[in-house]
This record gives sequence, structure tokens and C-alpha cells, in this order.
Amino acid sequence: MHTALTIAGSDSSGGAGIQADLKTFAAHRVYGTSAITAVTAQSTLGVTAWDAISADLVTAQIEAVEGDIGIDAVKTGMLANAAIVEAVSAAIESLDLGNVVVDPVMVAKGGDRLLDIEAVGAIKAELLKHATIVTPNIPEAEVLAEMAIKNLEDMRTAGRRILGLGPRVVVVKGGHLKGSESIDLVLGSAGEFELRGARLPGRHTHGTGCTFAAAIAANLALGHSVEQALRSAREYLEGAIRHAPGIGRGQGPLNHFWRLYS
Repeated sequence: MHTALTIAGSDSSGGAGIQADLKTFAAHRVYGTSAITAVTAQSTLGVTAWDAISADLVTAQIEAVEGDIGIDAVKTGMLANAAIVEAVSAAIESLDLGNVVVDPVMVAKGGDRLLDIEAVGAIKAELLKHATIVTPNIPEAEVLAEMAIKNLEDMRTAGRRILGLGPRVVVVKGGHLKGSESIDLVLGSAGEFELRGARLPGRHTHGTGCTFAAAIAANLALGHSVEQALRSAREYLEGAIRHAPGIGRGQGPLNHFWRLYS
């Protein structure tokens, strides 16, 4: 049985964070495990409160899973603060974990900050060098690359800067740009390519970043190549958005099991 570990915060609405990751793993027939970094009070309308778990407890969760079940791939999400970022980075290194997908979560869909300012430096200095793939959206890429992004060429420049921080592959997600297409730019030492698709209408996009990164991790756990994992994850995400259940009064969640019911 292939396994994947998600290291992220909870989402009481079930549409993002640990819950979205585990649903995505299950949809890919990958056994999901978790290390919770923070507990959030969250709905499709936004985040009303959150509290971080101690860094030592995060480490203990990762070690417990690795020592018993094993980990074929890792996906990180909300890491909350610098102490947790450093603990996760150290655990990845000491346990020699591979297939690491970093979703550098900084702000929730509704605009609520989910990462301390001090933690950004720790992500850049400690975590990204362990990443097989990092998947920043444009606001996150602007922070990591320390530049404004207005177009595809800016995405390319930012992606190259982020590559310099150590990850093997960078996916700069272009969903925040305008246009009829949503373009994700993939950059790595072997070159670059684009993931293009029609921009899907609607407000049911809660957890898209979590779901995309978790789908990539699931595909890597199954033994797929990086490019195959990225293309498969993008296809899965588009289907989950198209078949969204239409619940919630704000940014509604996706349908992670759309393949079973479509």
C-alpha cells in the first residue's frame, strides 16, 4: 500500500488543510497519514481563530508515522510559525524523507494570515532545500521571490529566483492573474513547461491549493514522474472544481471524490 503524510493545519469546514489532503489521498488510493500543526476555526466564510501545536509535538507525530507505517511522500501546508517550519525541516532531513511537496501556505482563501512573518525566512532558509516540488500561488511567490508579479514573464523570473532557494521544481500557480486561461508555470533544472486550462467560473474554490499539492504528493507516492504527477494533479483539481457540491455561504469546497460520482 502506498502512503503519504500531510503536515498541515485542520479546517473545521472540511474543505482545506488536513481534511482536504486526506480526502485527496483517499481519492488516489493512497493511504493518508497526518501531523497536525495547528487547529483552526474555519468555514467557507473565513478563519475566525487558530492556535498552533507545539513544534515538539509536530515532530513526534512525524516520527510516529515514519517509525510504524512509513512515508512514500510528504505534503506540507499550514506550518504556522518559524519553530514548526524548523522542526518539520529537521524531521525531513533526519528521517531522510523524499517526494516532499511544499505548499507554502501564508494566507487563507478569505485573506486571513496563517503564517507568522518570521516563518517566511525559515521556509526560504530551511524548508525549500528539501522540497521536490514547491507550489506557490502568485502572492506567495511574490513573498518568496521578493518581487511583484503582473504577468507570465514575471512568473518565470520569480520561479527562477525560488529555484535558487533549493527546491528541485517550482510551480508558480497563475490563478490570481486575469484572462480566460489559468496558467501554471513549471520550472526546474530540466527546463520549463506550462499547465494550461480554461479558467473555471464560480466561487467554490476553497482548498484548491491544498488539493493540488496533495494530489501531486499522492501521484509521487504512486511512483509517477514529476511531470506526470503535475499533469495528473491538475486534471484531478479541475474535475474537483467542476463537480463542487455547492455548499457553504462563502468560498465553497471542492468535490474530492468526483471520479466516484461523475
